[in-house]
Amino acid sequence: MAADDAAPTERPAGLKANAIGFVDALVIGLNSTSPAYSLAAVIGPVVALVGIYAPGVMFAAFVPMLLIASAFYYLNKVDQDCGTTFSWVTRAMGPWAGWLGGWAIAMTGVLVVGSLADVAVTFALLAVGLDSWVDNTFVRQLLTVLLIVVMTAVCVIGTELSAKVQNVLILAQVACLLIFVGVAFASVYDGTSKYDSVEPALSWLNPFGAGGAALTGGLLLGVFIYWGWESAVNLTEEVKDSATAPGKAGIWSTVILLVTYVSVGFAVVAYAGPAFLAENAGEEEFIFAQLATDVLGRWDWVLLLAVSTSAIASTQTTIIPASRTALSMARRRALPSHFGHISPRFRTPDVSTWWVAGIAAAWYLVVNQISSNALFDSLTALSLLIAFYYALTGLACVVYYRRHLFESVHNFLMIGLGPLVGSGLLAWLLVRSVSDMSDPANSYSGTSWFGLGPPLVIGIGIAVTGVVIMLVRWLREPAFWQERPGVADPDLVHGRRKES
Repeated sequence: MAADDAAPTERPAGLKANAIGFVDALVIGLNSTSPAYSLAAVIGPVVALVGIYAPGVMFAAFVPMLLIASAFYYLNKVDQDCGTTFSWVTRAMGPWAGWLGGWAIAMTGVLVVGSLADVAVTFALLAVGLDSWVDNTFVRQLLTVLLIVVMTAVCVIGTELSAKVQNVLILAQVACLLIFVGVAFASVYDGTSKYDSVEPALSWLNPFGAGGAALTGGLLLGVFIYWGWESAVNLTEEVKDSATAPGKAGIWSTVILLVTYVSVGFAVVAYAGPAFLAENAGEEEFIFAQLATDVLGRWDWVLLLAVSTSAIASTQTTIIPASRTALSMARRRALPSHFGHISPRFRTPDVSTWWVAGIAAAWYLVVNQISSNALFDSLTALSLLIAFYYALTGLACVVYYRRHLFESVHNFLMIGLGPLVGSGLLAWLLVRSVSDMSDPANSYSGTSWFGLGPPLVIGIGIAVTGVVIMLVRWLREPAFWQERPGVADPDLVHGRRKES
């Protein structure tokens, strides 16, 4: 990589190759986004912003995700490294940018794993009628930490076991959502909805129906609900046909998510009506619990179970990108070498996996001591990290393939223009996020930290911490920082030979 068009070096034995196939990778990519949980978390706020045009905003948010998924596909073709963004950005733009991209991925896992596990526990308890346990903070947090430990153990024991667990969870989740959608639509058309229901119309797919300002806010939430599909690509060293299958799984994940989100969006808005959803925008648990009872009656546990299994699945899969990225960084000496340890028995990155889970659990417990609102504010800060490393990946694709963009219309559109537009959209959302989060009134808690909104302070804190650690690593292990960016090998671009 020190010279242009240099042949990639053979990677030492480590992760278990060919452990899973395309379908397993696709399922893990889907579960990492936590579809049912994501819908439960954002459907109210999105409707509060754009009303009946919520399905259109979900469609609009899909566009940059698909374009960035294309960048992941083409970058993975030339570099099957589990560090994905970290490795690719380092190749294309140098170690400093690559390190920051890797840091952002690792920290997204830290910020969100505890919240996912908390939601999984909460909805599971509601599904079995243990509502009083939900109100008991100690019991709920204890069960949350235990769930993190169990899901981390599954990740460590093996990728095959992880895939089998995910296959079961996605089937349960999709089945529950389809039942809910079907019954909700039936209630709308036969007039039995308990709310001011409205019959769905194709005009709801217009993302500009509510105006530009509302669309911007909706897209910021949309980035969150689609985030996570790239977990399939983080498993590239463990997937059969690693040069193409993981990238295809990532692309297909975004397409399947689009269909899921738009269909459920139509069903929820049609059944409950925009007024009810807007009035209860900040009560995502209440909305889905209430709708579950109203739509399904004594079968309300079906929808509650969907949200719970969704969050359980995502608790596990969200650990994967963070732990694999830490492993990749450690192999290059960008992080301490012990993060690169691979279990001799299970051939998984055990040390980095447990570290990610441990820090995530600690973050969850500490932030909850501040306030429950602080936990939601930390989740809001996720949009900054997500938009940053997605945009960075899209730009890296264009830079790395720059000598090949005008060889064909396909290259120009799929490798150049598409990722560049996706990167630009996400960069714009990142800037808009920073602007909105600078005002404390826009935070979930409405409080001020150092004169700014808590989510922005959390984001700045993570960025500053990352820069400090990066400088320390630069001083202690200078070899990685001497790597020079290169360009895509023509043979690899045209498929004449494969990555070692």
